[in-house]
Amino acid sequence: MRINEGGALEVARDFAALLWAERFGETVGLFAPALRAVVSAEALRLAWTAEAAGQGRIKVVEEPVAEAGEGALVRVRIPVTCANGGFTVVTSVGDDGLLHGLRLDAHGDAKWQAPHYADADRFTERDVLVGTGPLAVPGTLSLPAGRGPWPAVVLLSGGGAFDRDESSGPNKPLKDLAWGLASRQVAVLRFDKATFAHPDRLPSDFTMADEYLPHALAAVRLLRQQPEVAPDRIHLLGHSMGGKVAPRIAAADPSIAGLVLLAADTQPMHEAAVRVARYLADLAPGPSADEAVSALVQQAASVADPALTPDTPSKCLPLGFSAPYWLDLRAYDPVATAAQLACPMLILQGGRDYQVTVADDLPGWQRALARRPEVTIRIHEDANHLFFPGSGQPTPAEYARPGHVDPAVVDEIATWLARR
Repeated sequence: MRINEGGALEVARDFAALLWAERFGETVGLFAPALRAVVSAEALRLAWTAEAAGQGRIKVVEEPVAEAGEGALVRVRIPVTCANGGFTVVTSVGDDGLLHGLRLDAHGDAKWQAPHYADADRFTERDVLVGTGPLAVPGTLSLPAGRGPWPAVVLLSGGGAFDRDESSGPNKPLKDLAWGLASRQVAVLRFDKATFAHPDRLPSDFTMADEYLPHALAAVRLLRQQPEVAPDRIHLLGHSMGGKVAPRIAAADPSIAGLVLLAADTQPMHEAAVRVARYLADLAPGPSADEAVSALVQQAASVADPALTPDTPSKCLPLGFSAPYWLDLRAYDPVATAAQLACPMLILQGGRDYQVTVADDLPGWQRALARRPEVTIRIHEDANHLFFPGSGQPTPAEYARPGHVDPAVVDEIATWLARR
């Protein structure tokens, strides 16, 4: 029996009350299993703290409003008023009385618009399936008009349950890149991550290698089968964690022609999580921010502990990732792996990125690769983590404003690929 609007609002009111009281540990009791698998209490606390940092102090969590949902779900929007604006918590309530899906929406129903540098007349797109078996994921292949054969890239999104466009609010940075590069005679394949497409099918010992390698390697094979693609000019383009893991993928397939790494982190991720949490806490000081930092410090220490075992509960570890995930991540050195590769690389870093930074992450790439003639390392001074241009102190609010990947970044990547 489908839950009625009144019942959905009662569940949403309970959730809103927990958010207002910042009792994040109790919120997961309202989550359906699939949502609980991808959104932990600490992840919600961090997202809440980040939104507060971008919008100013949260003043009130308002009355939920029900909307038409999909199937057996009732969509509910919970407005949140802040000192310098506001945002909306969007969720759906199922007939089981639990929450299915959750996002913080700072720009209402603002929609992605194609960047000015994309010309839809210069390429075509078609749906594809990447991988095989129950974890195969849908993707999109963008092919330039004409016969080719064209250079190609596989796009790898950052850490988290991202779709093929790396959608976040009104922004789709990977779609910006796909359309911009396809307009410049580069074939592009992007795909939903398994964590997005199949969150309820992932095994408990799922790792970063499981998250990226099978589908990335399958995407390379799929591109190699396209007559419009030059089989010896297939590259990986990874953003954030996608850039971090790209050398690992290239090591598994020596036929990969080169790497483009955008905001690829080299600092151990558990240390970076604490650094970013402290940055956000400084933007919006308060008890919740302090609690988020303290919890992360303790969890990061557990990751660094040599005694960490695969059966350590994920609630004791940062970001809700499992112990096997952290053990795999801890054992992987992206810089050392990249240093063993012979393929050319383009490494780009945003000067205004507070997540992956010039000070904390770029030196790792520079020390190992700066003297390699086939490696280009450049800083785009005005770019943030999404490579959107801006100015002033960077805050999470920038990610919620509609924007696009800087055309200078798209041009640089397209020019570099054309020279390979």
